[in-house]
Amino acid sequence: MSGPFSEEPEKDPRKEFWYRFRSAFAVIMSLAVLFGGGWFVVDKVQGAYLSYKSTDDYLGDGVKDVLVRVPDGASVSEVGDILLDADVIKSMKAFRTAVRNASSDPTIQAGQYKLKTQMSAAKALEILSDPANIQHTRVTLTEGLTVAEQTKVLARATTLPAAQFTKALANTGKLGLPNWAKGNPEGFMFPDTYEVADRPTALGILQQQTRQFTKVTNTLNFTGQASTIKRTPYEALTVASILEKEGKTPQDKKIIAGIIYNRLAKGMPLQSDATVLFANNATSSLTTTDAQRKKASPYNTYLAKGLPPTPINNPGAASMEAAVSPAKTNYLYWVVIDPEKGTTAFATTVTDHNKNVAKFQQWCQAHKGKC
Repeated sequence: MSGPFSEEPEKDPRKEFWYRFRSAFAVIMSLAVLFGGGWFVVDKVQGAYLSYKSTDDYLGDGVKDVLVRVPDGASVSEVGDILLDADVIKSMKAFRTAVRNASSDPTIQAGQYKLKTQMSAAKALEILSDPANIQHTRVTLTEGLTVAEQTKVLARATTLPAAQFTKALANTGKLGLPNWAKGNPEGFMFPDTYEVADRPTALGILQQQTRQFTKVTNTLNFTGQASTIKRTPYEALTVASILEKEGKTPQDKKIIAGIIYNRLAKGMPLQSDATVLFANNATSSLTTTDAQRKKASPYNTYLAKGLPPTPINNPGAASMEAAVSPAKTNYLYWVVIDPEKGTTAFATTVTDHNKNVAKFQQWCQAHKGKC
């Protein structure tokens, strides 16, 4: 039956669904191909770029730590050769490019630097251009070491043979000792922490010590203060070396210094175990044996009156200060009664001193093997 308006045939919902699904899927696939292809191209471009960059240069901050030494007067080209040999950089071309692209003309100081193997030339140049990155060797010499003991420490820290230090010490005219040193380095090799040169020499290190000694004595007005207490600076330094072993605190050192001068004034032997140990070439002991105290030596202050002929070690600033600014007391005796706490007892009579010695002996009985 027909009329003026014809009726649309009824749509099948199932056909409509599949039609829309196929259209959406086609769009998604097209985008996926386009999108995936883009990432493929990006990935290939990036890979090609990295390959190009790494042809002549390593990328990144490196792999393994390596110490590189730049000698005095080395040219930039020579530094590049050193880096290439150490596998820090991949090619001289990369290093020259890094130098050319640097914001300012790079200055590389002589010294030892901590770098890494297989690092970018630009990163290597950045490290080398900063003097703060120079690796320094430092050696610490503690107070109270003899010259012979210091020699062993210096040899270990610098890898220089101990014989070189011994030879340099014998050449006292070049050490930089003060005029009143009597040509003897014992006592004048100041204990401190020293920065060692890139290519150290034994004489150069020892001269650092004597320069520091002079600086400290000038700061303390050591010779002037020694004169004030009517002592030569050499005598005062010898006293300071005894204080370094006998005193535990700055105040105790000053009291013991006063006792030493009191005993000298009375003509009494000092009876310092520290000097007896030096006479017997013995160390690391709190007391001495009968045999050691019987040894014939000008350093055995149980037998010989007066000060030892030279300092017995290299004292620090606190002991030197105490030696020229002694405490004024009537004490004539001292003894450490508790070595772990550093407690020292003082006495004016031998009777009281013996009581203090008994306390020390009790401590030794309670601490086997420490005396």
